[in-house]
Amino acid sequence: MHLPSVLKEPLVILIGDKCYTTLVEDFNITDGTCIKYAISKALGFGIVLGGSIVKIPQILTIVSSSSAEGLSLTAYYLETLSCSINLAYNYRLGNPFSTYGEVSFLTLQNIIITLLILAYSGRRATLVASFVAIILILQALTRPDIVHLSWMQSLYAATIPINLASKVPQIYTNWSNGSTGKLSTFAVVNYFLGSTARVFTTMTELDDPLMLGGNILASVFNGILTLQVLYYGNSSKGGVPKQAGETKKTQ
Repeated sequence: MHLPSVLKEPLVILIGDKCYTTLVEDFNITDGTCIKYAISKALGFGIVLGGSIVKIPQILTIVSSSSAEGLSLTAYYLETLSCSINLAYNYRLGNPFSTYGEVSFLTLQNIIITLLILAYSGRRATLVASFVAIILILQALTRPDIVHLSWMQSLYAATIPINLASKVPQIYTNWSNGSTGKLSTFAVVNYFLGSTARVFTTMTELDDPLMLGGNILASVFNGILTLQVLYYGNSSKGGVPKQAGETKKTQ
């Protein structure tokens, strides 16, 4: 099958000359390697597309209700830092955009949500200081004269516990409140699906055990948040908040 150049060129860019010839021109769908690679590329760009909008509902929920109730500021600080390091690491290594592109959108959206949490809690001075700090950190991470590539590898390794730690405050907040407050179901579920699909694309396109391990753990913790959203029904009045030390029933 010979496609017009307007269709052929994007496909060649997406899956490469060899797999384009095998799958499209020769229509050889028994080539497992090319099939797997094509699926990975399609998933990768799907994740990037999803990442560009995944937290928009969360932002709209905060703005429309003029409240960031139930959202953990600590969690968003940690997640923003983790995403910033992840973005700079992949960019400086020259990895294919399809393997990390969603991180650029997630970084921007996390920054917006962090600033909204501060704005609606009345902490304007902290908001300004946080914004300036985030910009300076991003600038430093992308400059090799400030942060050497070997340091970036160490920082990326550190993002694995940082990313996981960013989920813990939100998981605990949900549990202690007996609800997920203003947490967006769309964002949480899509984050889980995206991180799970990213495990497959990392295994297929990159030889980076560090990234693979981080994506697997991220999928697990995002899965816990998804279960909480489904269990509590995204209600702001999901139940009576649990009290510290409430482990026994009164006799």
